[in-house]
Amino acid sequence: MQCGGLLIFVVFSLLVSFACSKARPEDQAAKAALEFYQLLLEGKTPDFLSGKSLADTLPAGRRLQQTLAHEQYLKDITVKHGGLCGVALSANPPRYDSIAATEPSDRLVYAFLLLSFNDSTQEEISVPMVLVNGEWKMK
Repeated sequence: MQCGGLLIFVVFSLLVSFACSKARPEDQAAKAALEFYQLLLEGKTPDFLSGKSLADTLPAGRRLQQTLAHEQYLKDITVKHGGLCGVALSANPPRYDSIAATEPSDRLVYAFLLLSFNDSTQEEISVPMVLVNGEWKMK
């Protein structure tokens, strides 16, 4: 009887540890979005653009246009807010389970980031993320 109880305890412990160790898609997508926006913070706009889901299929001219648009976005932030000084995961992101659940296999997830500007203002943004060949990319 004690052995059976011990076996149940061990199985239950393994299930709990497995469930806790597996990262949720929302967490994985948020981490990827954070990494991409940190590249933008560092002024690495071509690398930031590589985080977009279809970036590798863009013709060179369109890729250049998008890179210039991201650089202009950073310039606009500098004029309006003195520049971008930090990016972090939002502490209390809203939940969009119903939206994420409409996509097959949880392939669409919204990541919520908090942008901090040099004028001490902050803005929370949502970044739609899609799973592409096992990697989270910005939609």
